[in-house]
Amino acid sequence: MVSANSAICILGGGFGGLYTALALAQQSWQGVTRPAIHLIDRSDRFVFLPLLYELITGELQAWEVAPRYRDLLANTPIQFHRGVVSEVDLQQQRVVLESGQVFEFGQLVLALGGETPRDLAPGAETHALPFRSLEDAIALNARLSELERQPDRQVRIAVVGAGPSGVELACKLADRLGDRAWIRLIELGEDILRNSPEFNREAAERALQQRQILLDLKTGVAAVEADAIVLQRGDQTDRLSNIDLVLWTVGNRVPAAVAALDLPKNARGQLQTQLTLQINGYDNLFALGDLAELPTVDGKAIPATAQAAFQQASCLAANLVAQRRDQPLADFQYQALGEMLALGSGNATLTGLGLTLEGPLAAVARRLAYLYRMPTPTQQCRVGLNWLLQPFDSLLHS
Repeated sequence: MVSANSAICILGGGFGGLYTALALAQQSWQGVTRPAIHLIDRSDRFVFLPLLYELITGELQAWEVAPRYRDLLANTPIQFHRGVVSEVDLQQQRVVLESGQVFEFGQLVLALGGETPRDLAPGAETHALPFRSLEDAIALNARLSELERQPDRQVRIAVVGAGPSGVELACKLADRLGDRAWIRLIELGEDILRNSPEFNREAAERALQQRQILLDLKTGVAAVEADAIVLQRGDQTDRLSNIDLVLWTVGNRVPAAVAALDLPKNARGQLQTQLTLQINGYDNLFALGDLAELPTVDGKAIPATAQAAFQQASCLAANLVAQRRDQPLADFQYQALGEMLALGSGNATLTGLGLTLEGPLAAVARRLAYLYRMPTPTQQCRVGLNWLLQPFDSLLHS
């Protein structure tokens, strides 16, 4: 049984970490002492990643997509700390930040998410931009604004990776730039969105064609240069020159702080856990989200997606309390709710729960679904009210 006075430390404030903290704040602690709960993240803002693309087209504002942790956690017992984890000492049960600050724990939740590796091709780390954080979106917007200030100039962009992130990003960029856009989507596999439902894949193909986005399948990246990208198709290479932007959306790597831990991992570096979300061999260490590889259920793997992390957070919070009560922990049960993709401004596709939608109605349904998933009721109300008032604000300023 975990010591009653020991703290809970949650490393990482993404969907897994933040929603676990918020779920803990709602738990009944009857019969046990509520411990200190520390949420630690390197940023001061939570990023609602599925809506990050809307910052590129100006459909949403930064405060809607990336609210501050201190605002989200106001009036809760959760203590937020901004910092970079430099060491996790499993023997001494403590976390050390680069600032030197130390947190002792009785239960540790690893939810640091993943990183986009840009060392998969020479030059990518120097010349390609990732798209995974608010800082990435700000950097991309700054570069686009700089290019847009050059009149009558074609903007040439290569997007590497035709998974959901690459497809959504390409469509948003095309809508922002209009006729000035020259966009090439590069995919190593045989098809775009290879893990998506057929309905969504076909809708995405139509969206790419309508926007005249060029598609290179079975194509790798041999190198990225300051103003060029070298493509590899079998034994053939093709150098595309005068490229203004290379956006890198492929790959997922665990952070260095996790990679350094002597814990059971799979070949991709993910922490291997039980369905209770406990790391194999450790009762008081838990992992969820991108970091965790859970056992398959009925032969099906649980995906490392936002919706899986949402669901894991509720299960994990209940298990953290149950462990302190010396009660059995529950197995996580994943419910696949489908997939939603933004395919440009005011356009989306969704498949799930027996429903398929495409177009403006799907875009509205997607927005409402994500509004429901906002972290707190206060954030839901603020964002929802702003969305309701946007048409009137546009009318007043037209």
